[in-house]
Amino acid sequence: MTKVSVEIPDELLEDLDEHVGDDAKFVNRSDAVRASIRKTLDRLDEIDERQGRLAEEES
Repeated sequence: MTKVSVEIPDELLEDLDEHVGDDAKFVNRSDAVRASIRKTLDRLDEIDERQGRLAEEES
C-alpha cells in the first residue's frame, strides 16, 4: 500500500480522533481516512451518474 502525506488542520484532526480507537468506529487514523476517501468517491460517482457524466466517460 502506498503511503501519502497530507496536511490536516488541527481542528479536523481532533474531530477525526474522536472516532478512532478501541471503542470507536475506526481502528486508526489511516482506516478512517481510507473510509472517508471511499465514501467521497462513491458520492462523486453517484453525482456523475445523475448528471450523465459516467456513461460518457465509460464509452
